[in-house]
Amino acid sequence: MGIFSRTRDIIAANFTDLLDKAEDPAKMIRMIILEMEETLVEVRASAARTIADQKEMRRHIAKLDKLQESWTEKAELALSKDREDLAKAALVERQKAGDMADQLTAEITVLDDALRASEEDIAKLQKKLTEARSRQNAIATRLESANNRFRMREVYNSGRTQEAFSRFDVLDRRVDMAEGRAEAAGLGAAPKTLEEEIAELKSSEKVDAELAALKARLNKEA
Repeated sequence: MGIFSRTRDIIAANFTDLLDKAEDPAKMIRMIILEMEETLVEVRASAARTIADQKEMRRHIAKLDKLQESWTEKAELALSKDREDLAKAALVERQKAGDMADQLTAEITVLDDALRASEEDIAKLQKKLTEARSRQNAIATRLESANNRFRMREVYNSGRTQEAFSRFDVLDRRVDMAEGRAEAAGLGAAPKTLEEEIAELKSSEKVDAELAALKARLNKEA
């Protein structure tokens, strides 16, 4: 069952109220857009039928106009032959054709009014459809943003993140110990040899590399 009953309900619809009352705004706006698109197709199809009916009526009126001319000629011919009875009968037929043409002309006028109303409805429906699609994009953007924030918070509060930060502390402590040993070894000791200094550089470089790798993995997981 549709959200709206007919075209006028869609035109008068307040999307904000509908979405505020909906349990699932994204689903609701999709349903609204679908029904509006279907209604727009129906209104345009109805307008197309009205235009086709008018064309057919105008063709019929043209035929009736020619028929009236024909009956006028026949009435004139009958009078020229002193057949007033036939002339009168011809004029009666001409009047019938004229009445039918007048009736069709009146019907075309009614259809013109209906067509103008359909044109206005189509314009209003199109405007509402544009508004609904804009609201749909806004809702999609908000949902995506909310989901992204949720995922970020989930990653930040996860056990893996906390474990990684704990490992940072351990590595920092190892670096402190290495630096402490290096400084302590130099207290009251003879100057370090070239080989000892290079070995210490390699040890420190290894710890730094391990720390950088851990940070890179953490950033990738986030």
